[in-house]
Amino acid sequence: YLFLNKPDPKQTLEGHTENVRCIAYSPDGRLLASGSNDKTVRIWNAQTGALLRTLTGHKGGISSVAYSPDGRTLASGSRDGTILLWNVSDQ
Repeated sequence: YLFLNKPDPKQTLEGHTENVRCIAYSPDGRLLASGSNDKTVRIWNAQTGALLRTLTGHKGGISSVAYSPDGRTLASGSRDGTILLWNVSDQ
């Protein structure tokens, strides 16, 4: 297919050292969480693209991330068989 009006990316977020496997927006849309094979979860300002925080603790690549409905907790699932819950209410 030929796309005549291919949209350009709004911004590029860089920082993970391996493939990004999952992303999730916070309920209010202000934050974006990304999980990677580099065993980290990164939290970004969704508007500016600034890296706010890097979460470490898993022993395997991250395969899922999800915010709680109130946006105060982030759950991350890993290929190491664990789920970690993070307090992200101070972002």
